[in-house]
Amino acid sequence: MKHRVLVLTDHNLQMPESLDKVDDRWTKDWKTEYDVLTALAALGHEIRILGAVTDLKTVKDLVAEWQPNIIFNLLESFFGENIYVPYLLGYFELMGQSFTGCNPSGLFFAYNKPLMKKVLAFHRIPTPHFKVFPVGKAVRRPRLLSYPLIVKSTSEHGSEGISQASVVSSDEKLKERVEFIHARLRTDAMAEQFIEGREFYVGVLGNNRLETYPVWEIHFRNLPEGAQAIATSKIKWDADYREKLGVMTAAAENLPPGYDQLLSKLCKRVYSILGLCGYARMDFRLAADGKIFLIEPNPNPDLGRQEDFAESAKAAGVSYEDLVQRVLNLGLRYQTVR
Repeated sequence: MKHRVLVLTDHNLQMPESLDKVDDRWTKDWKTEYDVLTALAALGHEIRILGAVTDLKTVKDLVAEWQPNIIFNLLESFFGENIYVPYLLGYFELMGQSFTGCNPSGLFFAYNKPLMKKVLAFHRIPTPHFKVFPVGKAVRRPRLLSYPLIVKSTSEHGSEGISQASVVSSDEKLKERVEFIHARLRTDAMAEQFIEGREFYVGVLGNNRLETYPVWEIHFRNLPEGAQAIATSKIKWDADYREKLGVMTAAAENLPPGYDQLLSKLCKRVYSILGLCGYARMDFRLAADGKIFLIEPNPNPDLGRQEDFAESAKAAGVSYEDLVQRVLNLGLRYQTVR
């Protein structure tokens, strides 16, 4: 069945006359938008784009005028802040407007990492111990939290604020990095136990009935001596730097026996505990002693054709167009509680 699909993005884009003939910005800066749009077009859906929204009236008027069957949500922020995205999705729920991806309550957890970690700890999900350092408060490490630690924002995603300097091994460096997060990102900071080991990503798709895709792993082939194997902001956003360090992701090999089933079961449990829906990616670390730690769940991960989520789905036999259609179908089937 063909649908009217309103694609909501962070960028002020104009729908090109032909998706086969677009400038470099579409295939570089707007790669995910391009991939999703081409997939939706190949599937035969009618598409409109609404980007860089600065007021709710614009959304309300377009929805009333065009009456889309569903909004394809590619937003990472609203009014320049990720924490406002759940409010916009809540507005859609009040309107009775279907949208893709995670529901507002699930995103609230994702954008409040300390609260999310407390909920998961209550359910005995293994996550690194942590301490929150609010803006304006003194930085004092609790005795039970031992070095090394990794310092990050309590709300930002996409490796924002993460660099090699984020991994600290002294009170002086801890204070320095916390103050950096406060000043640069203007959010509270969180220091958590740094888990040295392999890093895995697992894609999850579904609302109630869940499926997981093959375990994916990030590799660092040319990491400088003494550097930590972490996905920094520069690695995430700088393709030339990734190539220089030999960073790549691929299906995990030589997993300990039974760990693929263990990770799948753990992903589904976390997904259900947090009330997620649509699709998500779970990030894990495997320590040298064989213990698995959930680093964080990522609702609405990057849906680009060559990103980890789509690549792992492809390894499971799901084409990119089929994946986009499944995400669309889940949004159409999602029922909010009224």
